Amino acid sequence: MNAKKISAIALAICINIIGAQIALTLRLPIYLDCIGTILIASLYGPIYGMIPHCLSGLIFFMMGDAFALYYAPVGIVLGLLFGILWKYKKDSLWSSCLITLLVVIPTSILSSAITAYLFGGITSSGSSIFVQLLKPILGLPLSCFVIQLITDYIDKLVGVLLVSTILKRMPERIKGA
Repeated sequence: MNAKKISAIALAICINIIGAQIALTLRLPIYLDCIGTILIASLYGPIYGMIPHCLSGLIFFMMGDAFALYYAPVGIVLGLLFGILWKYKKDSLWSSCLITLLVVIPTSILSSAITAYLFGGITSSGSSIFVQLLKPILGLPLSCFVIQLITDYIDKLVGVLLVSTILKRMPERIKGA
């Protein structure tokens, strides 16, 4: 690990924190807390991709978001999968949608299990409202999974599209390790 990668990871953590604060403040049903993670995973691969989400989750926890630390395993899987799959991504919307779906299915299973079994379906996210609305119809675990899958897909697709745009405009000398 060199100074450039450490600096990039620090920037990614800041991007994650800013995105999440925007989502929490506006009570958006998406999270915006993984844009920096996707950026690092796309630039440096799966090992480095796991770092930003974990550290930003730790910072959120220290800032008072009691839920953030429990979702660290989700961030690890997210960074790992994006780091592995990004090299197969083509420069098309279809490819972005497919890569996002392949990452979102396992991470949604994991995060919905955490949401349902640890927190009873209620977290700091704006999507908790939708979970509570579906709970009488589908039950808690399935309502958490359905809402998590939808919100995660939209959230991660926004992140993938933003990172793709950033990478297109980023000079090659900055991209290199």
